This record gives sequence, structure tokens and C-alpha cells, in this order.
Amino acid sequence: MNGAAATTRARKPVVLYPSPGMGHLVSMIELGKVFASRGLEVTVVVVDPPYHTGATKPFLAGVSAANTAIAFHRLPKVEVPPVASPHHEVLTFEVARLSNANLRDFLVSASPAVLVVDFFCNAALDVAAELGVPVYFFFTSGAEILAFFLYLPVLHGQTTASFREMGEELVQVPGIPPFPATHSLLPLMDRYDPVYPEFLKAAADLCRSQGIIVNTFRSLEPRAVETIVAGRCTPPGLPTPAVYCIGPLIKSEEVAAARGEECLEWLDTQPNGSVVFLCFGSIGRFSGEQIREVAVGLEASGQRFLWVVRSPPSDDSAKKFDKPPEPDLDALLPVGFLERTKERGLVVKSWAPQRDVLAHEAVGGFVTHCGWNSVLESVMAGVPMLAWPLYAEQRMNRVFLEKEMELAVAVEGYDDAETAVKADEVAAKVRWLMDSDGGRLLLERTRAAMRQAKEALREGGESEATLARLVESVSF
Repeated sequence: MNGAAATTRARKPVVLYPSPGMGHLVSMIELGKVFASRGLEVTVVVVDPPYHTGATKPFLAGVSAANTAIAFHRLPKVEVPPVASPHHEVLTFEVARLSNANLRDFLVSASPAVLVVDFFCNAALDVAAELGVPVYFFFTSGAEILAFFLYLPVLHGQTTASFREMGEELVQVPGIPPFPATHSLLPLMDRYDPVYPEFLKAAADLCRSQGIIVNTFRSLEPRAVETIVAGRCTPPGLPTPAVYCIGPLIKSEEVAAARGEECLEWLDTQPNGSVVFLCFGSIGRFSGEQIREVAVGLEASGQRFLWVVRSPPSDDSAKKFDKPPEPDLDALLPVGFLERTKERGLVVKSWAPQRDVLAHEAVGGFVTHCGWNSVLESVMAGVPMLAWPLYAEQRMNRVFLEKEMELAVAVEGYDDAETAVKADEVAAKVRWLMDSDGGRLLLERTRAAMRQAKEALREGGESEATLARLVESVSF
């Protein structure tokens, strides 16, 4: 969004408080850029992650150098005690809670007009209430996931069973397609896991805020937005928060773009719309067996491909959150694979400039883990998706992308924890995406969504107008 309607510079800063996950950090910084473009003073509060989330420090250094209008303040590191949960999200909630004293000290000195917090930083609401600082949530997933979270306290009260015990029973939430209980967020599958009450409290805390800023645009998820606004997702006795759809916000630049030159130079040599891009988020990793099945499937598909390969997860639980080593492609891929496919495929290690790759005219399809940032980047580039969800809310996103938005088709077998997705399925779905009437129809729908997204962001468009109303209506 441009700053043509920039307001008078605020006397007090807007403080943004993202959780340390890379996807959350990227989105919050893009929100900061939008606020700064409208003349607001922006400070981003950064906490050290309790686990590996991607290269956050180099990323932040690059962002800071490129965006001098945004200030960064790093809170002192806190020590997180051991937790009895396999889910890293419990560490994120705990870091925010333990950081409250440091956050309070900073807010007292900064005297902000507004505090904008991530979902996982809901503990900050208590500090803000004590200091009389208005709080908004910035929700980095889509409106359909927001509808689910708002309704979670209601779902919790409807049964004593955990989602895992419900199996394939459909979860019914107003405004979104029913989805199997097996597709709920992994940390929510067991209501007796220590992380479950953290999510439940954060869901209720959404209604304690002045409003929820959502990284989506209304015309992408109209039914969910309308249902939320009508109060049908809000638990009885809680106020319905105002909702501001101001997206899609995606990376405005790739900070480590120099590392991606090989990808882009290779794409320059490929025909338009001919390459399928496979990339699975900042922490998405496959087993060695699954990597080999993907390789065999890509070779059998006969399609051109650009594939980001990461090292498999470690079997050592003590290394669960360590930065993974660079992958040994010779050990992971079938013998001779790289040589046999070198004329039509490129395998890169660990990272690619995803936004720039998707925007390249040679890319015609995207095999994605369905992280929301990746979904929005794909929509903004007009690239159709094969859905292969891995973690977090991605299995729910897959249902919504396929059943509600009709912008993706799923890879069969992704939800079987015992076996890998087979090479035959990879080959068949990649061929379908790149060379079938169904794939071409999916491309047309994605291109239509791209046009809607760009229309939403133009001056006077639905998201731009919502942002202008947000800036004008609160005491920034």
C-alpha cells in the first residue's frame, strides 16, 4: 500500500509485538511498514526465540537497514524452564509470559499510543491493561482460522473429548467448512496437554482487545469475515471484537536475495509457466524416505521443477529445535537423480527466495505446506497450489483452500503418519497441476483471486480503505 494518504506523524509510537516464529515476524514487520508509510512511528519489540525458527537475526538486520522508519527493541533474554509438552508453541506462550516484566519496563519508557500483539503474545494484555494502553491483535493466519479460534471456547464446552478422540468426526464452526477433528491444530489434539489451555485462553483473549487486524482480504474469505462480524463465532458473554482485514501483506523484499540468484537465473532459462516449485516453509522437513519418494515422483512426472530440500529431522529429541545442517543431496536423493534431471530440474539446499520465485513468470505451480504467508504469496503471484500440509494450522488451511476458496488440490496421503506420500501420487498430482484441464481451471481461479487481491490493496480498495479507517479511528 502506498503512503499517499499519510497522516500527520504521531506523537506516540505504535508498538508491535510479534512472536518469534519467522512467519509471524515477517507478517508483523510488513504491518509495521504499512503503518510507517502512513506517517506513524513504529517500534517492533523482539524476543529471542526459545527454539530454532529460521535465521531471524540476519533477517532483522536486513529489514532494519532497508527500513529506517521502523525501530527495533530487543527485550532481555529470559530462561524458559522445561515444559511437559512436545509442542513448541507452549514455549512461545511461556516466553511471552516471562517477558512481561521487561515488556512493562519498555512500555513505560516508550509510552505508546497502541500495542499490537501477536496471538501467542496474549500475556501482554495484562501489562497493557495495567498501563492503560489500547491493544489490538494482529492475526497472521486467515479469517477462517480466526473464526475457529474465536469459537474454540464454545467447542471446548460442547464435549469432554479431545479432538484426537473424535477421529474423523466433523468439527462444525459457523462460517467455515466442516473439517475432520484429525485436521485440528496438532497442539490442540489433546486437551490435557499443557499447551491446550494456553490456546484456549489466547482464543478468549481475542475478545479482550480493541480489535483484530487480519492478514487477509474480505473478498478472499467473505463468508468467514461476515460470520465473525455478525458475532456468530463469539462465545456467549464475550464482546465481538472489531475486525480489520488489511491484507494480503507479503514480504516486500527478500532480505537474503543474493543467496537466491542461482534459482532466479535458472528460472530465466525456462519457458513461461512450465516449472513446479516445491517449498515447505521455514521449518518444514521431510524424512529421508519421503524425500526419496518425492524425487522419484518428480522424475516420473516429466515436469520441470525447482525443489528446496532440507535435511530430515533429527532422531535425537535434544536436537529437536537446533538449526538443521545443510542437506547431503548425494545421500538423500536416488543415485543418479541429479544427473538424470539436470536438464529440467534444479534442487537447492535449505532455502530459496520464495516470494521472488513465485513471482517469476516461469513458475506455473506451487507444492506448498499451506502456511498462510505462503498461501498469500501464491495468490499474489497467481500461482495455483498443491496442498501438502505439515504442522500448525496447515491441515485446516488445506481444507479451506480446497473446499471454500477452491484455490488448491491436496496431495493424497499427507495425513498418514505411518507412511510416506508415494511417488506415484507425487507424479500424478504434479502432472495434473501442470498439464490438465483441471489444473488450467485451478490456474484461472487463482489468477482471479490475484486480481481481487491487487484490487483490495489499491488506493480505495477494500483492504486499503479498511487500513485508512483503522488509522483514523484509533488514537494513534
